[in-house]
Amino acid sequence: SFAYFTIKDRLPQILTRVIDTLHRHKNEFFEEHGEKGVEAEKRAISFLSKLRNELQTDKPVTPLEDELPDAALWNQYLDYQRNLSNGNGEPSWFQSPWLYVECYMYRRIHAALAHNPPIDNFDVFKEGKAQNFFESQEAGIALCTYFQELLKNIKDLDERQLQEELFKLLQVSLWGNKCDLSFSAGEGRSQKSNPLQSLENMMPYILVNDMEKLWSLLVNAKKRNTEKNNVRVDIILDNAGFELVCDLVLADFLLLSKLADEVHFHGKSIPWYVSDTTKNDFNWTLKQLQSANHMWMSRCGINWEGNLKKGVWVYHDHMFWTLPHDFSSMAEVAPDLYADLQKSNLLLFKGDLNYRKLTGDRKWEYSVPFHQALNRFHPAPLCSLRTLKSDTQVGLKPGQGEQIEASEPEWMINGKYGVVQFDAAL
Repeated sequence: SFAYFTIKDRLPQILTRVIDTLHRHKNEFFEEHGEKGVEAEKRAISFLSKLRNELQTDKPVTPLEDELPDAALWNQYLDYQRNLSNGNGEPSWFQSPWLYVECYMYRRIHAALAHNPPIDNFDVFKEGKAQNFFESQEAGIALCTYFQELLKNIKDLDERQLQEELFKLLQVSLWGNKCDLSFSAGEGRSQKSNPLQSLENMMPYILVNDMEKLWSLLVNAKKRNTEKNNVRVDIILDNAGFELVCDLVLADFLLLSKLADEVHFHGKSIPWYVSDTTKNDFNWTLKQLQSANHMWMSRCGINWEGNLKKGVWVYHDHMFWTLPHDFSSMAEVAPDLYADLQKSNLLLFKGDLNYRKLTGDRKWEYSVPFHQALNRFHPAPLCSLRTLKSDTQVGLKPGQGEQIEASEPEWMINGKYGVVQFDAAL
């Protein structure tokens, strides 16, 4: 299975890269923290080498031994996995749900650093995320330029033209999800070309296209909106780098077209899945855009910083997003987060990991309705913008998946197909 290939090949590669990254920064740790920094680096590397060995030799998954706030929840989840195995031995790396052990690896990487001050705030994935941003610079400039030109006459657009622009930017945000570093085990995956030029050709690869439903939802929310009720859209972010820039453009368009009054972003509270967005990545991206030596790019950065200051953009990170639970457990495990999402008019879930957590990462029949696969996770109307990089997919027309599979066995994992899949939450 694709899960087997991931655990056998991709995850050890990612751990090896993390170890190499720490090695390369040895001098920097010494300059900043003296011998203490070097000692901490050695301890972190030894912890990660041991982790890699446990993974490759299919050792049992062990409880977390750190004092971090989420440790108890992780250890409870391990007990839950033990009970699932009905006494068939301890959950181990190759004998456990893929989603669980993959999340567990990233949490252990975090522990390797968190245990070892003074390098406990070092993000081992930061370089890759920054590289993706810089390598995608031209695509970013093209997108920011298009967007700033669009804003000059946004007030003159009629409803049909607004809809067209929304659909374009939704597609840019969807295909921006191809730039995923965990998928390539940290190898570069940057966007080199102008993303707007290829949208027409990419249309046939959107397997479920619910953009019309998003449009009606937003337009109706706007009409019902009174002074007291702001229209709120939440974006549950995926990758930093170019994908984040695509998401920020979409978010600003929603405000400036008056389709939304506020946008809430949800990122990860610790470095996660190689390229996922943390608060540091979010702020770093805005700073990079502001200081870019391109007029429209820097204009975007300045305006977006302004959105945060005015409070029409709000950034959140909640521990739940980096737990192993799928989203059907959110109401129970993180009732505060669930209650917050219920205030939204629309939740946009970016990327593959969010899709796996929305659908419980099960091997569904392709034609099972999306609503059913969400397993009672319905805080608000929601939509997944996802390019397919793992073998779970629901909500297709009867025979649609089988037909693609006949000519393209890799269709679910090669990142070539996408969905804009909506659930009304009723």
